[in-house]
Amino acid sequence: MEPGRDNTGNRRGRRSREEILDVASRLMAERGYAATTLSALSRESGLPKSAVYHHFRSKGGLLSAVMEHGAYAFFQHMARAQQHPPQGGSARERLGWYLRRTGEVFLANPDFLRLHLILVMNAEAAKDAEAAEVGRIVARVRRDGRAHMNHMIADSFAGYGPQIAQTVADRLDHFAIAGFDGAFVAWQADPSHSMAEAMELLTDAIAGLGESIAESRRS
Repeated sequence: MEPGRDNTGNRRGRRSREEILDVASRLMAERGYAATTLSALSRESGLPKSAVYHHFRSKGGLLSAVMEHGAYAFFQHMARAQQHPPQGGSARERLGWYLRRTGEVFLANPDFLRLHLILVMNAEAAKDAEAAEVGRIVARVRRDGRAHMNHMIADSFAGYGPQIAQTVADRLDHFAIAGFDGAFVAWQADPSHSMAEAMELLTDAIAGLGESIAESRRS
C-alpha cells in the first residue's frame, strides 16, 4: 500500500471513530444506554454498524470508550478553566471563583455529565458483561472529581493555615459534589434557574459551613 493512502486511511479511521463517539455520547445522554441502538447510531452518524464493531468490538466497548473519552475531556477543560486561581481575597471570594468556573465547565459538557449521572443512578449498563469496565470508569470519575473539589476547597481556605484548610476540605468535599450533582439535575429540569445562580448559592453554603468549621478549629 502506498504511504499516502495508508495515512489517509488512518485519518479517516480516526475521524469515523470520533464521529461515533460524539453521536453515541449525545444519544446515550438523551435516551440512556439500553435505548441507544446500533441502528440509531448508524442512522445518526451516517456510518455502517460494522464501523462500530470495527472500532469498539461491541456496544459495551463503545460505552466504555464514551465514558473514557468524556472524562478525559472534562478534566482537561477543568484544568484549563482553573489554571490561574486568584492569589488573594476571602475564602468565600476564592471559592466563588472556583465554583463559577466549574459550573461553566459543566455547561460546556452536558452530554457527558448527563450520561455520567444516568449511569450512577441506573445499573442498566451492568447487564452487559462487556461494559463492566464502565463501573470502574464511573467510580474513577467520582473519585477524581471529589479529589479536585477537595483541592478547590482547601485552596480557598488556605488563609486559615494548611491544617485547618485541609480539615474544612475533608469535611465538605462530599457535600459540595452532592450540591453540584443536584444543581446540574435541577438545571436540566428547569433551565430558567441558571447554573450560575446555583453556584452562587452553593458558594454561600460551603463558605458558611467552612468558616464555621475553621473558626471552631482555631478556638
